[in-house]
Amino acid sequence: MQPGSFAHRRLDPQAYRRSPWKNGGGVTVDIAAAYADGASAGDWSALVWRFGRTRIEEPGPFSDLAGFDRTLSVIAGRGLVLLPSGAAPIDVREPFRPVRFPGEWRIESALEAGGVGVLNLMTDRRLVQGELAFLRRGEARRVEARTLIFCAPSGDAAFHLGDERLVLAEDDAIRLDGQAAVPIRHEHGVLAIARIGAGA
Repeated sequence: MQPGSFAHRRLDPQAYRRSPWKNGGGVTVDIAAAYADGASAGDWSALVWRFGRTRIEEPGPFSDLAGFDRTLSVIAGRGLVLLPSGAAPIDVREPFRPVRFPGEWRIESALEAGGVGVLNLMTDRRLVQGELAFLRRGEARRVEARTLIFCAPSGDAAFHLGDERLVLAEDDAIRLDGQAAVPIRHEHGVLAIARIGAGA
């Protein structure tokens, strides 16, 4: 490995797992996920974290994900508003602006301009913490987590990971595990970064 490079592996979109929503109302495309040792992929009782995308085509209830923290962002379309019971509406109208909320909240979705595509990060708060962010053109930062996933949710994206320039086609992703602080410099396109680290 060259100085300034970081071990990573590309994730094949053809291998992404299709998982039904917990309430059966749709299907999530799992970009990456982790389960308890010995558990089968897709076992909700053993899920540690999951990062994926889905379509919301009709307004309706969100799944009950008690014990999980959820971070969500629109990546295609506009007009999504979340309506939690007993709490203020959560405005997700603007694409690429993540919102975070507890998975146990009772939420109905509202669609103001048709269906939307969303990117989701779910983390079992007893075990891990998660963050979803989008980099802007030319932005540079150092990111650190136990697991990092970079993906291009809307068209091609290019960025520098240390000294290495990487290009992702739409829906491609790259995963790093067990890394120290990693310098990132975004070049062009929409780049999403999911960070999964140790729990509190």
